[in-house]
Amino acid sequence: MTEYHIIGGRPTSGEVRISGNKNAALPCLAATLLTDETVELSNVPDIEDVQVMITLLEHLGSTVTLVGPNTYSITSGDRSGELKRTLVEAIRGSILLLGPLLATVGEARLTPPGGDVIGLRRLDTHLWGLSALGASFAIEESQIVVTADRLPLSGSDLFLDEASVTATENVIMAASLASGESIITNAACEPHVQDLCTMLTLMGCPIDGIGSNRLRIKGQKRLHGCSFRLGSDYMETGSFIGLAAATGGEALLTGVDVQHLRMIRLGFERIGITFVQDGPSSIWVPKEQTRILAKEVAGHTAKISDGPWPAFPADLLSILTVVATQMHGSILIHEKMFESRMYFVDYLIRMGADIILCDPHRAVVNGPAQLYGATVTSPDVRAGMALVIAASCAQGPSIIQNIYQIERGYESLCSKLSALGIVVQRQ
Repeated sequence: MTEYHIIGGRPTSGEVRISGNKNAALPCLAATLLTDETVELSNVPDIEDVQVMITLLEHLGSTVTLVGPNTYSITSGDRSGELKRTLVEAIRGSILLLGPLLATVGEARLTPPGGDVIGLRRLDTHLWGLSALGASFAIEESQIVVTADRLPLSGSDLFLDEASVTATENVIMAASLASGESIITNAACEPHVQDLCTMLTLMGCPIDGIGSNRLRIKGQKRLHGCSFRLGSDYMETGSFIGLAAATGGEALLTGVDVQHLRMIRLGFERIGITFVQDGPSSIWVPKEQTRILAKEVAGHTAKISDGPWPAFPADLLSILTVVATQMHGSILIHEKMFESRMYFVDYLIRMGADIILCDPHRAVVNGPAQLYGATVTSPDVRAGMALVIAASCAQGPSIIQNIYQIERGYESLCSKLSALGIVVQRQ
């Protein structure tokens, strides 16, 4: 099994270019099924999740060609191929095939999708949202079967019971080929949802309200091809901010969508870390930082919690937790969205972190703590990256196992770590 071997204790110094947004790549790849014309996607990260999604499209008859660095040309086929269970279970993003297949061929069959082990991730919102457009669903032989009552689907005014990113994306894609207008209220509005909406408008589907939680979608009889460039991955940006901060180093991050970092900036400022814009698409994380965990105005221990956009992103709370172990003071980390995500702090405690895990959702971090190298296992993409950061600022060698989970979301991670001066080998 492939592992990362990291020798910690060196502050970062150097430059890294941020890759395209993983969470935008998957729905945009799925959306190519909505047209028979060719779609060209650029700035697509070369990561495991993307490769699995491309393979799923090829099994559905799509022709996918790498035409340049991180750029793919995709032309859909008849969409009738069988989706292998092992591929569907490999990534959570496979659920994004429901909407396009339902809208184009009238039926989608999927085994429950896989992905990160971070707790229950319900599918009800997907199914209820698609039902509002004129679909029926059932569970048959461990498969989710969604069938259109008729094609085209019918536009609808619907309210999602939760602001689920992938459910919002599935409904948007299905509504793009529905007859009439659809209004989605309580829609997710993360940057990757915005990317999908922008791509669909280029394909000929007008969408009003992009970036808000109320979308108005004017369904079309057919969509055409387009060329679209994915935005940068703000999760990766936050991860490398955290790496520089935890190691007491500095870093120049290029290819950044700065407008997506406002809440991330506030989160890092609460743990004594800031960064400055260094151009239209780059930021500089300086070595000189206060490194003091904030207090509330009344002097109480501060709290950082996650939530749907534009709240602090859930995927970066693991990163913030490990960085906080290297700051001065105490802070409460409150993970509201996934009931198993905080369990990775057991590994940090093993490495020497002073953390009290109050319950599955809350942890009190006290710092600074000297971390020591250890052998740990990555449970999910972001916790895995948090362990990479912990190993990078720890004293002595560390081994990180199950790096497949990390490389599902981070392109060329070893090369980028090395560019910042981290001593790492992939073995």
